[in-house]
Amino acid sequence: MKKLNNIYSKLAVLLIMVIVVASGCKKDFLDRKPLGQLTEEDLDPGSLEGQVFAIYGGGIRNEGISGLPYIAVHNMRADDADKGSAPGDGEDAANIFDKFQYVKDFWLINSYWTGQYNLINLSNNVISAADSIAEKTPTTLINVGEAKFFRAFAYFNLVRSFGEVPKIDFRITDPSQAIVAKSPIADIYQLIDEDLAEAVAILPPSWSSQFVGRVTKGAALALQAKTFLARSMWSRALASSEAVMMSGIYDLSTPYNQIFRESQENGKESVFEIQAFYSQSNKTVGITYASRQGVRGSGDWNLGWGWNVPNQKMADAFEAGDPRKDETLLYTGQTNSPYGEFVPAGLPRPYWSKKVYTDPDIRRSTGSTQGEWFNMRVIRYGDVVLMAAEAANELGGTANIEKSLEYLEMVRARARGSNASVLPEVTTTDQTALRQAIRHERQVELGMENERFFDLVRWGIADDVLASAGYQHKNRFLPIPQPEIDKSGGVLIQNPDY
Repeated sequence: MKKLNNIYSKLAVLLIMVIVVASGCKKDFLDRKPLGQLTEEDLDPGSLEGQVFAIYGGGIRNEGISGLPYIAVHNMRADDADKGSAPGDGEDAANIFDKFQYVKDFWLINSYWTGQYNLINLSNNVISAADSIAEKTPTTLINVGEAKFFRAFAYFNLVRSFGEVPKIDFRITDPSQAIVAKSPIADIYQLIDEDLAEAVAILPPSWSSQFVGRVTKGAALALQAKTFLARSMWSRALASSEAVMMSGIYDLSTPYNQIFRESQENGKESVFEIQAFYSQSNKTVGITYASRQGVRGSGDWNLGWGWNVPNQKMADAFEAGDPRKDETLLYTGQTNSPYGEFVPAGLPRPYWSKKVYTDPDIRRSTGSTQGEWFNMRVIRYGDVVLMAAEAANELGGTANIEKSLEYLEMVRARARGSNASVLPEVTTTDQTALRQAIRHERQVELGMENERFFDLVRWGIADDVLASAGYQHKNRFLPIPQPEIDKSGGVLIQNPDY
């Protein structure tokens, strides 16, 4: 189990700061208008880094970023996942996320929106504060890089989920400043590109163990690759992905059946991971990611809400003998590895997500069944390698096809392990056939990891794949939350067709 290290100690203290800053009760640097150019010594000790820790403490641990709203928007809409839980529990959510019967005012979508803008606001605070410093130290520049990574991350979530959204790239000192019209998608991506370019240039390749979980150059490059893939910018996606691969920091040495165990958090597979810590004596920096998806049972099997479960299509997607199937699905009515626990029969779903399956020893030691200590894997190295494989194949040409096959085999070889009789090497040099092989590999390698829905959309096949669930082309974007439109006095306009 993870030990409480220095960053968690700081975060626990700084959560108080987050609340104070957000409420506007403290008259400190954030509330002063800059008088000319400041030096770093003019700031309260640790205030800039304190604002950065507010991002880690109150930004990415926000429910809209690492809880059920994020899971619903990113994964429950996929063809191989369902809302889950017991019949009748959250039927309105099932209609929205399983059947695409979107409504304009729904708590999960509203919370997702506000979570992203909360993260943007915290990031803007750091960037604004740093802009007032005449001579920036290397530490200040890194703080800016962290803030720009998180601003880009939030805007990428927004632009994929809603399309045109308000671009707020400045510090809000009065609520009226947040009333902003939507910007074109291209303008949002321009901001994302600028932020990530700066983050890539500034962020360190790694951090000491004292600061595990802080974002790195590799995380910025991987997010950059994702944004390029979303726009079919293949050469740039390949360059960013390969830069991560050539860094020598990450690899596929973690066996697939260990990636999602607590003992392997922040390992060689981890590119960007939201940290969580929870114990009986310290309950300040846990997250809800695991509990919202944990098995919905009773007693020892009250592991969570049971929302976001793999369905039969997910189960059927795996090739015969693929070991990843039993590391993605947790089976009702069976004894499951690695802990030898029998999941009771008669539960409302045949499958649960094994990628949030917690260690029973940690449950006992914390006195909780809800997995508040379980880190959220946001970007991992297997995803990066598959992004490189896809981009290389789409670029085409003999050299790129060979490269794509090499990268695809890296992922399949790790999944295969020592069993040479499963997952045969893909050898086709036909671009179309290889494209299908890579798409299949993304589904099974990254099952239940919040990628599938957006993959279907960017591949242009969501209209067909999701048609039987009621999906229409307009459903690639969610409606803008009606409460936000109401608060704007009509400045913010609803998305087309809603």
